[in-house]
Amino acid sequence: MKTLVLFYSLTGNTEKIANGIAAKLNSDIEEIFDKKNRNGFFGHLVAGKDAVLRKFTEIEEVKKDLSQYDLVVVGTPVWAWGMTPAIRTYLSKNKFNKLAFFCTQGGSGGERTFRGMEEMTKQPVAVLSLIEKEIKNNHYQGKVKEFCDKLKQ
Repeated sequence: MKTLVLFYSLTGNTEKIANGIAAKLNSDIEEIFDKKNRNGFFGHLVAGKDAVLRKFTEIEEVKKDLSQYDLVVVGTPVWAWGMTPAIRTYLSKNKFNKLAFFCTQGGSGGERTFRGMEEMTKQPVAVLSLIEKEIKNNHYQGKVKEFCDKLKQ
């Protein structure tokens, strides 16, 4: 099964998990880039507001052709209990054969994020939610392995 791990990351947490998943699945990987500057104090405030309002954003063109993949694993940080505008934009513009989702979060919002992602696409074959503390303390490998094992079935 040919797999693509596709993600958006602002702080590096989601990127770290995406790289781990891609390595375990021996899959291709691609990062989504938001053209809006979301760095710094005001950038984070606007990012949270845009997430709450379920806004779309302008993203850079993705290079991978989705039609070449049996499974796409989509990862997002949780912003204000929802997906990022970059992921919302990407999901709204594409059709998928088979999906799985993962998210990274400060503490909560994963379930609501997954519901929103599913409403825009289809039911995922698996989901993985990790909190920042697990990532910073490197206590996430077991959950990533379990998630990847489920995807290989």
